[in-house]
Amino acid sequence: MIETFRNAWRVPELRKKLLFTFFIIIIYRVGGTVPVPYLDSVALSAWFEQSASSGDFFSYLNVLSGGNFSKATLLALSVSPYINAQIIIQLLTYALPPLERLQKEGPEGRKKLNKITKYASLAIAIFQAWAYYLTMKKAGACVYTEGFSKIFAEIVIIACFTAGASLTIWLGDEINEKGIGNGISMLLFAGIIARGPSAVIGLFDYMKTGEAKNIILVIAILVVFILMIGFIIFMNEAERRIPIQYAKRVVGRKQYGGQNTFIPIKIAMSGVMPIIFAMAFMSLPSTLKMFIEPKSGSFYDHFLHWFEYTHPFYACLYFVLIIGFNYFYVSMQYNPLEIANNLRQNNGGIPGIRPGRPTSDYLKKVLSKITLVGAVFLGIIAIFPIIFTSITKMNIAMGGTSILIVVSVALETARTMESQMMMRHHKGFLE
Repeated sequence: MIETFRNAWRVPELRKKLLFTFFIIIIYRVGGTVPVPYLDSVALSAWFEQSASSGDFFSYLNVLSGGNFSKATLLALSVSPYINAQIIIQLLTYALPPLERLQKEGPEGRKKLNKITKYASLAIAIFQAWAYYLTMKKAGACVYTEGFSKIFAEIVIIACFTAGASLTIWLGDEINEKGIGNGISMLLFAGIIARGPSAVIGLFDYMKTGEAKNIILVIAILVVFILMIGFIIFMNEAERRIPIQYAKRVVGRKQYGGQNTFIPIKIAMSGVMPIIFAMAFMSLPSTLKMFIEPKSGSFYDHFLHWFEYTHPFYACLYFVLIIGFNYFYVSMQYNPLEIANNLRQNNGGIPGIRPGRPTSDYLKKVLSKITLVGAVFLGIIAIFPIIFTSITKMNIAMGGTSILIVVSVALETARTMESQMMMRHHKGFLE
């Protein structure tokens, strides 16, 4: 990866794109330090440390925003409204025929879908900004709480959060057009990386106590994280290659086909999306607890206790949901029947498998096995930090998800740079 970056830096066109991407990331990080008016950041930080450090929805939003959410800055909502809008529109694409037709119309249809996604993200941003304002008001972090000043402050706070979310989407689009990699993914990557130094400092502070147990624990955490990075890289690069053979056909004096190729199926093809789906679902009960305080000893109180991230039920249900959402997400991406029909129309087939329905059944069988392996991989990455946290009492419950996002974005960016360098060389040969 370092060699890829070095080679890309030597190419003038790619160097300009890399510098532009870094410039946008700097703007994004600076925007994350701009405070929103009429808020007491000290009171908000104190409340967040007490209430939102237990794996709830706010902790998830804080991970996506790179720590801006807990500080209530201009970019507190960050990429979360756009990610939620993408998930919703993607699900509706398979439920609503008009959206499905747009998806099949090629680049023009995808442009319209992207515009619809942006409008949906704006609506979600307004709702999240309003909900966040109510939460801060309950936490005593709002300066004005009565009269006209309260109404004006509410409008300003919601407008600032919504504008910050819209600015994040615009910055991501600029990276897509003039930079390297996927814009939203790069901003998400930058936000998580920015929290790295504080996490390292926290580990060093933990070692300063001088206790041998703490020193061994910190070393164990570092070793586990290094092994986890290697495991994620291995699984991200792993794929199953299904051999494809095209029949020979003669047209006039020319012969077409007769070549052998393969269909690559990634083991971790769904990326981090199943974890985000499951995390959003599992965080709902603990998030509701912030708005509706249950009576001690009541059924609702015991029910919410099961959804605390240190409870064994939480880890088991979280693992099962990740597997289920992984199958659901893969089923939306791959259609074995469509692949089988395309192969038959192009005189292609899998050696030893009859074309048509048998090919479709074979692809379903292979896809089911690969999806299970990928789902178990995601589940292990997600719940291992939770188990480690419950044993050591150190809050690294979001660590696995953060590492998965960082490694996935880094690998995807490296592949993008390699493909652009290859295209540049091919263009030079043609000229």
